Amino acid sequence: MGFIVKNTTIKNPLDLLCPHICTSCGALGETLCKCCKNDILFDHINYCPVCKRAAPGGLCKNCYLPPCFMVEWRDGVVFEMVEQFKYHSIRAMSDELAELLDMVLPTIDGEVVVVPLPTIRKHVRERGFDHMYKIAKVLAKRRGWKVQRLIKRAKNTVQVGADREVRILQAAEAYDLKGPINKNFTYLLIDDVWTTGASMKAAIKKLQRAGALKIVLGVLAVSRG
Repeated sequence: MGFIVKNTTIKNPLDLLCPHICTSCGALGETLCKCCKNDILFDHINYCPVCKRAAPGGLCKNCYLPPCFMVEWRDGVVFEMVEQFKYHSIRAMSDELAELLDMVLPTIDGEVVVVPLPTIRKHVRERGFDHMYKIAKVLAKRRGWKVQRLIKRAKNTVQVGADREVRILQAAEAYDLKGPINKNFTYLLIDDVWTTGASMKAAIKKLQRAGALKIVLGVLAVSRG
């Protein structure tokens, strides 16, 4: 994990008139100030999203899951940032969230393809953008990786508010694969929130059945329960 260097570049002239406010401490200037970002990443511990036990290197000894790297628990500031990005269209959040994900992900050798879990079309129309695709593009640019929308929605079911059993049933039928798989590539599946993990697990199965041999997971916020 590296150090975060202060960046004083003005990304948008409007930032001078309407500066962003740090989601955590309220300081003017950025959606997440450097001090609060360092607080999130300082002594960062990775946990398995399934059993919630520490998983150094992303691998859990108890759960059959590809290496998974999380930024923070769902009850932290990262989840609040995700909510503001999705529902209040604070698009500058994409840079900060991508940077946080970048900082917790390991070095991955070879060709890497970032695969964002897709947003349902209804929400894309309402928000005007696919939030995970925007984060994927920023992350890929930072690392020199590729982005492909390999996972597409087969059904536009909404999982927010659904119980565990319903989420699992919905996710099993929610996705189709779009495009070929290269067995030599590493596929980095990313999502914003892990609640039951049903969506991510369904996407993993789609990639594996198509021949993907190397899969890594990246999640911004994980539920404790």
